[in-house]
Amino acid sequence: MLVGIRMKAVLQRVINASVEVDDKVVGRIQHGLMVLLGVAKGDDESDTQYLVDKIRSLRIFADDQGKMNRSLTDVGGAVLLVSQFTLLGRTDNGRRPSFDGAAPPDLAKRLYEQVAADLRACGTPVETGVFAAHMQVALVNDGPVTFVVDSREGR
Repeated sequence: MLVGIRMKAVLQRVINASVEVDDKVVGRIQHGLMVLLGVAKGDDESDTQYLVDKIRSLRIFADDQGKMNRSLTDVGGAVLLVSQFTLLGRTDNGRRPSFDGAAPPDLAKRLYEQVAADLRACGTPVETGVFAAHMQVALVNDGPVTFVVDSREGR
């Protein structure tokens, strides 16, 4: 594994979100989380499990007093999961991003699909984009509330 590179997810609390491929909606959710997922070289199932737990349990939804005190599970929200290898892009050297830290497509697809499957297995409604497709993503960010989570934080 490259130092400093790991699976990353951008979690956006949304009122609604959708993803289109070739002018066709392939995934749509109402209240929940838009999750952009980048898989890095060296990632494995322990990374997916960590992110699945964070996606489901991070307390970023408002309670009755308006405080971020409820999780996706608490509010019965859904997830729109979209693969986004550019999250692993490095911009620290020159003007063109480097994607050397991104996982090869076969590994990235397998772990992306594992995150979706594990979320579903826990009872979370999940919609997805199309892996490696050119997609148009639309969302209404609620708050706005956005967090970047990586699979190695706190471990």
